[in-house]
Amino acid sequence: MRHTRYIRQLQAKGERFYKRLKTRLERHHKGEIVAIEADSGKYVIGKDELQVALEALSRFPGKKFSFFRVGYPAVHKLRQR
Repeated sequence: MRHTRYIRQLQAKGERFYKRLKTRLERHHKGEIVAIEADSGKYVIGKDELQVALEALSRFPGKKFSFFRVGYPAVHKLRQR
């Protein structure tokens, strides 16, 4: 239960930072992935999720991140065939 609460708090922090950045990012990066470091609000942005994750881990070792697809409600969309 504590782990779930921690994940929700981490995501809420990321969402607050994303809301501040949203307008600026959507102008030039719509559809790209952004990883936002939960404590500072610093971020890494790119076209590929893995590349963004690896860059974020390299730039901010030991930190936690929230991921967003700029201009969309979710990073991934699940489809049923």
